[in-house]
Amino acid sequence: MKKTFYLISKNSYITLIITFLVISCKDKNENTITLDGKIEREQISVVSKLAGKVQNVLAEEGQDVEAGDTLIILELPEVEAKKYQAKGALLSAEAQYQMAKKGATQGQIIQLNAKVSGLKEQLSFAEKSMRRMQNMLSDSLVPQQKFDEVFAKYQGAKNQYTASVAERDEAQNGARIEQQTMALGQQERALGGIDEINIAANERFIKAPQKMSIENITLKKGELALPGYSIVNGFLNETTFFKFTIAESQLSSVKKGGQIQVHIPYENKTITGKVVWIKPLSSYANITSAYPDFEQGQTLYEIKIAPINPKETENLLIKSTVQISIQSVNKK
Repeated sequence: MKKTFYLISKNSYITLIITFLVISCKDKNENTITLDGKIEREQISVVSKLAGKVQNVLAEEGQDVEAGDTLIILELPEVEAKKYQAKGALLSAEAQYQMAKKGATQGQIIQLNAKVSGLKEQLSFAEKSMRRMQNMLSDSLVPQQKFDEVFAKYQGAKNQYTASVAERDEAQNGARIEQQTMALGQQERALGGIDEINIAANERFIKAPQKMSIENITLKKGELALPGYSIVNGFLNETTFFKFTIAESQLSSVKKGGQIQVHIPYENKTITGKVVWIKPLSSYANITSAYPDFEQGQTLYEIKIAPINPKETENLLIKSTVQISIQSVNKK
């Protein structure tokens, strides 16, 4: 009888241990949780650099365009007027530079040569007169005063001849190098004005900066586009990513740089993605506790998942729902 009681007690003890283990397994088990997220894409805005009226709208909302495609043509009448002004300034500057470079005209050169020849004859006559007077002065036939007068005339004729030769040479060789440089600078400035006008004329064509999908066009034909005003808004199809919100208690199943399967319900397909970043949301999004002295609240995190193969996501609809499955450990 005593042995039987011992066996019953031993069996009860084993049963109690098994029951405790089962309860422990139930208290701590892994559950698969499905989180919902959204499909997102990087946005892009196309703006105008100059003010002008919309002359023609070539793109449509929802259209996929390539980089460099013309979306909108603006009307810029002021640019044409400034173009004529710049051309006139260029012609004037070029003429000024050529005049400074070449110097006097052919007629002016002829006049200066004749002037030099005349002064040369006067100098020759004055030199002969000075020599005669010098010989006569040596023989005491003329006073010193008379010789000084003739010598002064000789010096004047010589100076006039030297000045006329310098004037002719300057006219033949062109203006001073400083004047030529100044005229050349004016010409270069006018050329810069022409280039500026040509650049402004090209700005009337609003083109797509990248391959994009047009979401909306804010202006219609005839409306005024202001500098820096967003005319076309769209999405970059190659920048598709998935965004999810996850609680702090579920972070153990998501690692930065890790791969994860993303399910697209409306297409019933799964895409492999990579966790790009995990960042906390603002404090107003936290899960607060009713009894903060006994239980801490939880911070919510936003995770961004980029597809491994972006080509698989180019045709996905933005803002549509996607799902991921994670393992969550629950403790009761």
